[in-house]
Amino acid sequence: MKNSIDQLPARQQQALKTRQKLLQAGKEVFLENGFQKATISQVIKKAKTGYGTAYVYFKNKDELFITIMEDLMNQFYEVAEMPFKPQAKEEAYENIMKQVRLFLQLALDERDMMKVVKEAIGISPEIEEKWYGIRERFIERISVDIRYAQAQKLAKENLDPALTARGWFYSNEMFMWELVMNQEKYQIDDVIVNLTRMYTGGLYE
Repeated sequence: MKNSIDQLPARQQQALKTRQKLLQAGKEVFLENGFQKATISQVIKKAKTGYGTAYVYFKNKDELFITIMEDLMNQFYEVAEMPFKPQAKEEAYENIMKQVRLFLQLALDERDMMKVVKEAIGISPEIEEKWYGIRERFIERISVDIRYAQAQKLAKENLDPALTARGWFYSNEMFMWELVMNQEKYQIDDVIVNLTRMYTGGLYE
């Protein structure tokens, strides 16, 4: 079966390839120089495209970085979207622990890029705003799982799903940054077990 890109008209194929070259070059430049020191000129040089061509796809380095960040966070979101239909507290515990492990391990696997994300959030208001949007997407997905657990009479019904989800995500996010920025400070297994016990102990009957 032909690749879906190959089925597009030649001009669209070229446009997609050029955009992908810019994204790949951008990722390399950000990893080499960090967010603040990276420039769109460096990206254009590495991608071997013209200035006019580059600005057709991305108006500035912030916009380019946001696309790279969203692509990276979609990998994390795949973890958040894992099927969650436990029939017992023990099953919920195992599912949640698996998700926490995958989430935090992915952050460590992508540690260098996550450090650049952390830097960019602190520098660019546009990227910070995008990060808040990414957070909300995760929180809403967690809320869905909590509402399911409450409907199954597994979780305490007097807890607000949205507030509980927000607290849970913030806890994971905090430890994610701790592990990314200072991996030696905590053992990942200790973080996973303690986070999961704290969450399930508070939420589940």
